[in-house]
Amino acid sequence: MSYRHSYHAGNFADVLKHIVLVEIFDYLTKKDKSFDYVDTHAGAGLFNLNSSHATKLEEHIQGIDKIHRKDWPELSKYFEVIDACNNFPSATLYPGSPLIAQYFLRAQDKAWLYELHPRDFQLLEANIAHDRRVRIYDQDGFSGLLALLPPISRRGLILIDPSYEVKVDYERVYEITSKAYKKFSTGIYVVWYPVVSRDKIDRLEKKFIKSGINNIQRFEVGIDQDSDTRGMTSSGMFVINPPWRLFGKMATILPRLSKSLSTADNALFRCDVLVAE
Repeated sequence: MSYRHSYHAGNFADVLKHIVLVEIFDYLTKKDKSFDYVDTHAGAGLFNLNSSHATKLEEHIQGIDKIHRKDWPELSKYFEVIDACNNFPSATLYPGSPLIAQYFLRAQDKAWLYELHPRDFQLLEANIAHDRRVRIYDQDGFSGLLALLPPISRRGLILIDPSYEVKVDYERVYEITSKAYKKFSTGIYVVWYPVVSRDKIDRLEKKFIKSGINNIQRFEVGIDQDSDTRGMTSSGMFVINPPWRLFGKMATILPRLSKSLSTADNALFRCDVLVAE
């Protein structure tokens, strides 16, 4: 419970993750039928990029600060969500996944948010502001997820994105996703991962390929070459049951996005189908 995302808000990993989430939410809201959103590691939900936490590492400089809206008309919805969290032209607040979800929720939709860190749980409650469509729990999101599935709506987006500071999370992510899929095979699952050690991600990838789960795509951006000594150099996500247009849009965006976010000439990206539909 020591991890605080406020030190890392708006970094290159957030940019990629949130672009994908916005695309999926936009897809889900094209139909009137309700959906459920589950966030296993929700965090505080909203972050001030001028706070002492954010300015300590300044990771947003290598992230959202490098993406200028005038150059990215195809990301207009993403910037629209950011603008909704700011009441002034010079944006300093950056939304986490809970507030991105809240932006898209309609009267018939529901969100289920889990956060164990006591202070971030308090901030999350304050940032959500008593929204009746949203339930917030200070308990383990892995266990909470399994208890919710399948949702009554039979439509759902599940975000699984622990910090991976607890090493067993690499195992738990796969185990929980597999169990969740067995209970709710038609849900859309977004499994985020950091590349700190490529070997760990390679093993996780192989497990998903051999899992028997169909329709898995992978989107990843790297700002530097893989390294076991420089911290997170790439970040990505496995998306199970992605919207049918997602792959085409990401295939167009990722080459440019990686160049915009990378350091020097080390632009890296992956956009591939791990398991066919």
